Formats: sequence, C-alpha cells, structure tokens
Amino acid sequence: MGSLVLSSFLAILISLHFSRTSAQTAAPGPAPSGPTDITAILKKAGQYTTLIRLLKSTQLDDQINNALNKENQGITILAPTDKAFSNLKAGTMNSLTEQQKFQLLQFHVIPSFLSVLQFQTLSNPVRTEAGGSNREFPLNVTTSGSQVNITTGLTDATLANTVYTDNTQLAVYQVDQVLRPLGIFRPSAPPAAPAPSKSKKKADSPAEAPSGTSEETSVKSSGTLLVNFGVALLAATLLSVS
Repeated sequence: MGSLVLSSFLAILISLHFSRTSAQTAAPGPAPSGPTDITAILKKAGQYTTLIRLLKSTQLDDQINNALNKENQGITILAPTDKAFSNLKAGTMNSLTEQQKFQLLQFHVIPSFLSVLQFQTLSNPVRTEAGGSNREFPLNVTTSGSQVNITTGLTDATLANTVYTDNTQLAVYQVDQVLRPLGIFRPSAPPAAPAPSKSKKKADSPAEAPSGTSEETSVKSSGTLLVNFGVALLAATLLSVS
C-alpha cells in the first residue's frame, strides 16, 4: 500500500515538472524591434497614399527614417490625408517644382517629439524642418482644451487624431488640411497700373493748346501783305514825283 502511494506521488511530481517545462517553452518571447519605417506606419493607417508617394519621390522618407533609427532624433509629423490633398485647387501640386514639394513636406515635420499635451507649451512660430525665415514658413499653434489648431497665414487646420506614437521618439498626427506656407503659396502682387503717356497729357491739357487758331494766322498774314503793298505804292509815288 505504501509503495503504491509513493509511486503515485512520484508520478504526480514528474507530471507537474514536464507540464511546467512545456508551458515555459510555449510562451512567446518579445517581438524583435525592427527599424522604424514612416511609410509603413502611414500605409498601415490607410488614407495616406498621396503623402506616401510624395515622401518617396522626394526621398524625405529616408531622411526621417535615418533620423529616427540612426540619430535617435525625436520627430513629430503632421500628416495630411488623401482628402486633404484633394481639397487643394486643381493643379496645385503639379505647379510646384521638386524643391517646392520637398519644402512643403518638410513644413509638415517638426524636429522634436510632441505629445498632444506638449502642443500647449509651444512658443510660436514653431520651427519645422522647412527652416527659412519665420516670414516665409510661419507655423503657429493654438490650443483650446484638447483641441490643437494650426495656422500658416494661408491655411487653418486642426489635429484630427493620433495616427501613431511610441511615446518617446515619433508621433504622427492627422491634419485635415495641407499646410500651405507663405514662402511657396504667397499670392502674387497685382501688376502696377501703366503710367499715363506724356503725349496724351499734352493733348488733354488746355494750358498747352496752340496759342492761336488757323483763322487768326490767316488774318495776320493778310495784314502783313497789305502793309507791304502800301509801302511799295508809297515808294513808287515818290519816285514818279521826283
């Protein structure tokens, strides 16, 4: 009887040991952390086809990925949706040079990590990767409670939602408009009105009109002929008398 109890106890211990070992083997380990890829993040979120295409054509996606993965730089991206690009006037993007497209995308990148709450502590104008003077690329942020509003002097936009954040280095926020900087989209000044021609001034000015009419000139000429004729007649008379 004692042997049977002892054998049963040993069998239970062996069973528990193997069950624990199997459970530890089956438990998944932490997923390997691969390099951050901004286009992959946007693709997974959907509705950013135009932005992804522009990031790739300007190679700004490579610069962002290098800054995140090699330089450990914090970055905040204000990501316009496909609808935001479609709201632009027809032909707007096609009218830009490659350099202007690059600067436009840089204008949507802030070179530091910002949580939603940190937008409340920003000083205007906010510096972006577009650089340049504040008059050319001004980006101003105002907040009202949890709402974040952005203005560029030409565009008023709102942070719609958080697309992605790792809470330390990268934050991507959806904006409902393409942020148009003054340095690229400033309206051209209207052409100056042509100066009036001098000849027209003379023709319209009564002060510069001719001093006499053709009729007055004719009268003066007739008087001169009569005087000359009188002088000649007087001279002939005097000669005949002498």
